[in-house]
Amino acid sequence: MGVALLATGASAVARPDDNGRGEAKLAKIIDGRIAGKPVDCVDLQRIDSTEIIDGTAIVYRDGNRLYVNRPRSGRESLDSDDILSTKAWSTQLCNIDIVRLIDRTSYFPRGSVGLGEFVPYTKHR
Repeated sequence: MGVALLATGASAVARPDDNGRGEAKLAKIIDGRIAGKPVDCVDLQRIDSTEIIDGTAIVYRDGNRLYVNRPRSGRESLDSDDILSTKAWSTQLCNIDIVRLIDRTSYFPRGSVGLGEFVPYTKHR
């Protein structure tokens, strides 16, 4: 059974050579949260939204928990103006999966990234 998941980014375009803007944006997103033990997979049915952080990571939101994935390959091609196209073979997205990047204007494939581990971040209580 194939499950398709499409997600869009909402911020302005920045490039991976942008003097660390992607890292700074990610730091803001996870500020006040504590990193947990990395996991190999996340349950797609629990994911509320997805955000691409330019040249850095993909953030998957599961309620109040965030999963940060720093792709093991192709990370530099992440662009917040792209659309993520994920073809999952089960209800989980795992660190062995590949996510395609689709150009928002032309809808042509722009590349892909090989996912890494998912690091959960929860708010400190």
